[in-house]
Amino acid sequence: MQEVADVARPADAVISAWFRARRQIGDADRGQIIELLYTLLRHHARLGWWLERIGRKDIPRHRLIAWLALSGQSPDQLRSLFNGDRSSPSALTEPERAMLAKLQGGSVDHPDMPDAVRLECPDWALEPLQRRFGPTFAAEMAGMLTPAPLDLRVNPIKSTRDDMLAALRDLGLKPAPTTMAPLGIRMPERLSLANLPMLKSGAVEIQDEGSQLVAMLVDARPGDRVVDFCAGAGGKTLAIAAQMANKGHVVACDINEGRLERAAERFRRAGLHNIQTRLLSSETDKWVKRHKLGFDRVLVDAPCSGTGTWRRNPDARWRPEDEQGVGHLVALQAKILASAARLVKPGGRLVYATCSLLSEENEEQVTIFLASHPDFKLVPLGEAAPGLPSAQPYYLSLTPAQHDTDGFFAAVMVRQSSPLSPKGEVKPAIS
Repeated sequence: MQEVADVARPADAVISAWFRARRQIGDADRGQIIELLYTLLRHHARLGWWLERIGRKDIPRHRLIAWLALSGQSPDQLRSLFNGDRSSPSALTEPERAMLAKLQGGSVDHPDMPDAVRLECPDWALEPLQRRFGPTFAAEMAGMLTPAPLDLRVNPIKSTRDDMLAALRDLGLKPAPTTMAPLGIRMPERLSLANLPMLKSGAVEIQDEGSQLVAMLVDARPGDRVVDFCAGAGGKTLAIAAQMANKGHVVACDINEGRLERAAERFRRAGLHNIQTRLLSSETDKWVKRHKLGFDRVLVDAPCSGTGTWRRNPDARWRPEDEQGVGHLVALQAKILASAARLVKPGGRLVYATCSLLSEENEEQVTIFLASHPDFKLVPLGEAAPGLPSAQPYYLSLTPAQHDTDGFFAAVMVRQSSPLSPKGEVKPAIS
C-alpha cells in the first residue's frame, strides 16, 4: 500500500481502489490492513522523525518496519513477518536489520521531538491552532490522534432510534445512543458496513454526531423552503429533509456534478422525495440571483481546511487540499457566504458551518460577514438550539478532545429585513 503511505492522495480513495483490485481478501483481513494503515498515518510525523534520526531513507517499507519495532515487536517477530512468502513482505535486508538494532527498545514518542512532530501538527497549522486553543493546544491535538468513532443517524422517515438499536443488537452488535444528537447511534466496535441491512435500506446513514448537530441548527420545518448551498455528498441534506417529514422543498446545490449524482442516489434510498439537486457553475451562479429572498433556511457548509476531520482522516493534515493555502479558502468562504445569504427571506435563518478548527475560517469569518451585512443578526446558540453544548454563547464549537466528535463550527444568523433597492424599496423574492 505504498500509495497510501506517501499521503499524496486521499487514503480512503486509494484503499478502496486497492481492495477492488484484490477482491479475494476477506473482511477480517481487510479490517486488519486498514487498521494498520491508519495507525501508520496517525504516526506519520513521528515515524519520519525517527527515520531521519537514524539516517534511513523515508520510504513506506521503512515506516512499517520502524512502527513495528517501536511498538514492541521483537527482532524474531519481525523476521517471521518479513519472511518472503507469497502473502508476506520480502525478507529483511542486512541494512534493515541494522536499522532494527537502532530502533529496538525505543518508543514512538521521544523527548527530543519538537511539539509539532509529537502532536502530528503540520507547520502551516501550528501557529493558528496554538492561537485558537492556547493552553489546551496539546490536549486538543492529542485528541485527534485516536481512531474516530463510527456514528450512524437514524432516518425517521423509515424507522426510530429504539427500533434501530434493537435491530443492531439482534445482529450481535453493541450500539449505543449518542449523547447529544437525538437520532444518533454510536458503534463502539469495528464492523463491515456492507453487512448492515439498515444501511442498504436507507433506514440509517453514516454521519458523525457533530455533523448531525449542525444539521439540527437549520431547524427546518415541514413545508419550509430550504437550500443546502454546499451539499457535497448530501449527508446534511438528508438530515434536513427528514426533519421536514418529506414536506416542503429542499434544494441541494453543489458545483460538482458527480457528488450531486451520488447524493441523489442516497436521497432515493432514504425515501426522501422533497429534495431537488441543483448544479451551480460557481458560488455566484445566476440561479442565486433569480431566487433571492426565496427561502426560509439556508445552510452554508463551506469548503474549508478540514482541520476538524484530522482524527477521521489522518492523512489530510499532510496533504494540502489547496496549494494557495488557508488565505485562499477564507476568501472563497466569504464569497460563498455573501452569495448564499441573498437566498434568505426576511425572518429566515442562515447557518454558516465548517469542519475547521481555525478561527479565521470560523468566528472571524462570521464577524466580517455581519459587519458588511447589517440586516443579519447572530442568534444565541441557546435560543437557536437549546441544550447543545458549547463554551461560546453564540457558536457551536465541537472538538474531538472535548466532545468526541469531529471538529465542527456553526453559527446561526437571521435576516431581520430585506435588502433595499437603490430607490429605498424592498426587493421582492423571485420564485
